[in-house]
Amino acid sequence: MIAKPQPPDSICFWRYCLSMFYNIHMRSAKTVSITLPPELLVKAQELAEREHRTMSELFREALRRYMAADSEWRNLLTRTRAKGKALGITSEADVERLSAEYRRAKRR
Repeated sequence: MIAKPQPPDSICFWRYCLSMFYNIHMRSAKTVSITLPPELLVKAQELAEREHRTMSELFREALRRYMAADSEWRNLLTRTRAKGKALGITSEADVERLSAEYRRAKRR
């Protein structure tokens, strides 16, 4: 005779359900591996300890700041290129010439 499957222990069953819910719905972060020179790793560890952060928190914040700065840089380039185009600047030589003119006028 084949034994009937027994219902799971209710506590184990709920732990299992909560674990699955967490893994499927709550955890959206992914683990990555990076390589650092030893001296940079030591500096990062010291900084994380000084700021009472985990290494993950430290690198997440660094990446957020890097991406924000990159976005700001792109915005600055877009604005200055538009202004340069409006002024008829088409080359580095134009920039140098206008800089020299500005400096000469400022000395007077």
